[in-house]
Amino acid sequence: MATVVDCPTCGKKVEWTEANKYRPFCSERCKQIDLGAWAEEKYSIPAVNPPKDLDDGDLPH
Repeated sequence: MATVVDCPTCGKKVEWTEANKYRPFCSERCKQIDLGAWAEEKYSIPAVNPPKDLDDGDLPH
C-alpha cells in the first residue's frame, strides 16, 4: 500500500510512489508553481535568535 500525501501546492491527494515523477506534487504544473514561489523568495525561514553582538556600526553600508 502506497503512502498518500497532500500536494503542497493544491492539496490534491497524491500517492508517494516511484511512478509519480512529480512527488510530492500532483503534476508538473504544481511543481513549477512551487519553484516559482521559491524563485520569488515567497518562502523564508525566520531567524529565531538573531545575533546580539551586531549593532548598526557593524553593518556594511
